[in-house]
Amino acid sequence: MTIEFFATNQYDQKYLSQKLTGFDLVFHQEALSEENLPSSDTDILCVFVDCPVTKPVLDKCPKLKFIATRSTGFDHIDMKECQARSIIVSNVPTYGENTVAEFAFALLLALSRKLYPAVKQVKEEGNFFTQDLQGFDLKGKTIGIVGAGHIGMHMVKMALGFDMKVLAFDPHPKQELAKQFGFEYADLNQLLSESDVVSLHVPYLPATHHIINAENIKLMKKGAVLINTARGGLVDTQALLAALKSGQLAGAGMDVLEEEGHIKEEADLIINGHPKQEELMTLLADHELMEMSNVLVTPHNAFNSREALDRILDTTAESIKAFMQGSSINLVKI
Repeated sequence: MTIEFFATNQYDQKYLSQKLTGFDLVFHQEALSEENLPSSDTDILCVFVDCPVTKPVLDKCPKLKFIATRSTGFDHIDMKECQARSIIVSNVPTYGENTVAEFAFALLLALSRKLYPAVKQVKEEGNFFTQDLQGFDLKGKTIGIVGAGHIGMHMVKMALGFDMKVLAFDPHPKQELAKQFGFEYADLNQLLSESDVVSLHVPYLPATHHIINAENIKLMKKGAVLINTARGGLVDTQALLAALKSGQLAGAGMDVLEEEGHIKEEADLIINGHPKQEELMTLLADHELMEMSNVLVTPHNAFNSREALDRILDTTAESIKAFMQGSSINLVKI
């Protein structure tokens, strides 16, 4: 069987070659796209989050039997089309629970103490005055964690370490964990209305599309902060922009944005245009967010630690080997 890998660097290629000895491996540095397709003979496809596996891509891969995505999220893969073609899909369910949580807390700390403008002021101006750099303590504040799974539970423990009150929203509450660690479950509206900080840690699914939207963002405390290290589509970008401009929200830390893929491809958009006006408006709103002094935007980087990347590659190799041996692990279920 041929295993084809997309969006890999030299480290990934060397590491996976050592883990998957004896297999026919084909590596690409570039992301998969409809212009950069796998071979029609490919049996196993390994991709990352910037590789959309769409119906046109699948149409070009008649022998494809298995897709391993090197990510927890799988919204870049047309799962219904894979199901119709009996293509098995695996992901990496738990590689970065502490890694992503640490990054989310880094965004929160940077916002709460105005770290970015403070560093920028000193580096660019040699200005050591502090009158415009007053922040706020986390101790005593309430943090609302939307999604209390692997990553969310790390956020719970970190927040408790800062003496914060923790509210969690999750479709599958585990009261024994709440009792063990000392946090409370709440419905989403209660969480939004009572939290000084809201951090998102749910997968992107039809049910979670714009889980933060123009209606419920009005419930949030005036001056609250929003953190999103999960998926851009969880937040209605235009509603977020309006809330920041009105002062309803004091700040936001965004490692992910709606239409973030198009931000990397703006030269193409200028030449070819954008097929959907609503998505173009979102793209423009993304740019406005990036320019705001009370918003931190990072390039979908929360996963990116050496330890987490090694865990991703280890789990991916294990999933591929299990499939080759006739069993399946880490399967995506829809």
